[in-house]
Amino acid sequence: MPTQNYKMFSDVTSDIDKEMLADLSEVTFVPMNITVGDEGYVYSYGDDGTITVEEFYQKLRSGLFASTSQINPEVYEEYFEPELKAGNDIIYIGLTSGLSQTLNSSRVAARNLMEQYPDRRIEIVDPFDASLGQGFLLYEAVREMRAGLSMDELLNWIEEHKLHVCHWFTVDTFEHLKRGGRVSGATAAMGTVLQVKPLLTVDDEGKLETIAKPRGRKQATAALIDHVKNSIRPELGTFIYVGHADNLAAAEEIRDELKQLYPNSDIRITDIGPVIGAHVGPGMTTVVNWGDR
Repeated sequence: MPTQNYKMFSDVTSDIDKEMLADLSEVTFVPMNITVGDEGYVYSYGDDGTITVEEFYQKLRSGLFASTSQINPEVYEEYFEPELKAGNDIIYIGLTSGLSQTLNSSRVAARNLMEQYPDRRIEIVDPFDASLGQGFLLYEAVREMRAGLSMDELLNWIEEHKLHVCHWFTVDTFEHLKRGGRVSGATAAMGTVLQVKPLLTVDDEGKLETIAKPRGRKQATAALIDHVKNSIRPELGTFIYVGHADNLAAAEEIRDELKQLYPNSDIRITDIGPVIGAHVGPGMTTVVNWGDR
């Protein structure tokens, strides 16, 4: 395999599952801070984390709410600089700017570091996606990196493919979306009364878009599967990612149905981590697949 002089970075909003994490040694993941109730925590894929996914959802199901804060430029500089010192360039795939200012913090850090290391490069990629969509693109990009693509070739591949990452999800409750300002109080109240389980996607600008309003979990899951069927492009890749926020049984049902529809697919299940989980709440399910723009 050709030696690469660039390194990949992402953050913990990519919701990479444990099995895939072990297979992504080329990637460094930046941790993020969350607050649950009145307590602050660090969510990390490493040993420096102070809360696990299981602990997080236990707290939410006990009635607590969570909030998140963006990564500041100083943290990015701390993570990026050792690679620049070692003579490596950097590609960072972060949380879409359509949902957070975190990506702008990484750009500030990149500008600061480029003044100190003018011969190095830091390329900040907006995937126009979050959570599993972000992780999906990252995982596939690493495959291309391993195939020997240069930094510029990989950046071109990412730009050509990132809007073909189709991300569908449904939430079990409106409360966390409401507290995060994603839906109005009136919408949340009406949706709760009618038992609406909204089906959402992330649009071409990385913003949330409601595409259906099924009533009840069964209809919501059927709508999610239908959107996968109507969008999927297996010729772009066989990887399908299924995620859940403390709802493994529902994720396994979705995986089994997709496996019947697409028996040659590589279907993985992962947890939705605390950063994204703070905004969607327990019960959320999601599917990401290669598909139409």
